[in-house]
Amino acid sequence: MTTTDEKRPLTRNIRAGAEPPDVSAYEKSAGYEGLRAALKMTPAEVQDCVKKSTLRGRGGAGFPTGVKWSVVPMDPRARSPKYFVVNADEMEPGTMKDRLLLEGDPHQLIEGIVIGAYAVQAARAFIYIRWDYKRAARILEHAIREAYERGYLGNRILGSEFSLELHVHVSNGRYMCGEETGLMNALEGKRATPRNKPPFPQQSGLWGHPTIVNNVETVCNIPHIVRNGPDWFKALSRSEDGGTKIYGVSGRVKNPGLWELPLGTPLRDIIEGEAGGMIDGYGLKGLLPGGGSTDFLTPDHLDVPMDYGSVQKAGSRLGTGTIVVLDDRTCPIGMLISLEVFFARESCGWCTPCREGLPWIARVLTAIEEGRGETRDLDILQFHTKAIRPGNTFCALAPGAIEPLESGLKFYRADFERHISEKRCSYK
Repeated sequence: MTTTDEKRPLTRNIRAGAEPPDVSAYEKSAGYEGLRAALKMTPAEVQDCVKKSTLRGRGGAGFPTGVKWSVVPMDPRARSPKYFVVNADEMEPGTMKDRLLLEGDPHQLIEGIVIGAYAVQAARAFIYIRWDYKRAARILEHAIREAYERGYLGNRILGSEFSLELHVHVSNGRYMCGEETGLMNALEGKRATPRNKPPFPQQSGLWGHPTIVNNVETVCNIPHIVRNGPDWFKALSRSEDGGTKIYGVSGRVKNPGLWELPLGTPLRDIIEGEAGGMIDGYGLKGLLPGGGSTDFLTPDHLDVPMDYGSVQKAGSRLGTGTIVVLDDRTCPIGMLISLEVFFARESCGWCTPCREGLPWIARVLTAIEEGRGETRDLDILQFHTKAIRPGNTFCALAPGAIEPLESGLKFYRADFERHISEKRCSYK
């Protein structure tokens, strides 16, 4: 019989309002058993275990984790040291899932880091954390000290031949730092701008050395996969990809928050079940299923399973799995302005479509919202949805910013037209 803790491995040790478990409490909940099991395996066997689990990256892109690791050169003559980096620079609008894990169960992340670093034979690891996650950084620093004292970090971990140094690096505070190559530049003390690919980080990353960059939630799955096996992990899911997912809902719902549920849980179960449905007097107009850089879905999509393939077929992306609800008393154009102003501000300015295009979009949207819009403005916005595409920019920041705009023009065009014809926002 599967217990609740086994069904929700990521949050099993997290209690609302309680301090995170220290190293002793974590050990009592089978903590670091995954690491002990991994050290009895070869690095290739650990990689194969993660690959068979079908774990996909939980940071937004959804790339298969084991496949990503397998690209790292494992020849003894490969350039060293290798690096293992955790992306905890959580700045996607509407997203707060990694903070829950960082503050709620830090040793789970540390154990995942050590296993992941062992799998690719990395000698040094970094947790690159958002600048204003100050409490999370303090909790991590304390947990890292405990892990060193227990022999889970440092030289010859648990008597093995494997050694690892782990450091917390506080972000300089830009959304761009969450893009993996921008993150690496920031770690090196440079301006957080994207790098050309290839070479990919797995071959040439930090300081030109092989580097793995994984999201917090992704890495927290690793100890459970190694300890319980890939078949167990796949059985947790309701989709073809394994595991659970931390879903979130923000907006005018009765119970906004975060929940660990099987990957593939339908939108309706999350919004109407876990989040309690809309606040009385408000109706559901639309939603962003995976944070601020995903396409809108509508109430007609409530039965879509929240997994990578199903959300893509519906016309959006799973992204971070944190749902931003748009209610029927909030102006969709006003919501888009908030998003586009954010993305324009956070652009690193490295490429023209992002540097020039996003501020222009924000200005056009603001003019429409304030009653100064013209019919041709819709053509201008539509042009940008075609011009700012993957392949036309150095990274995914600007194409991500375009996703809510393009779908907003599709689903809420009547709102745009009414703003322009009436020269005002009818929601105010």
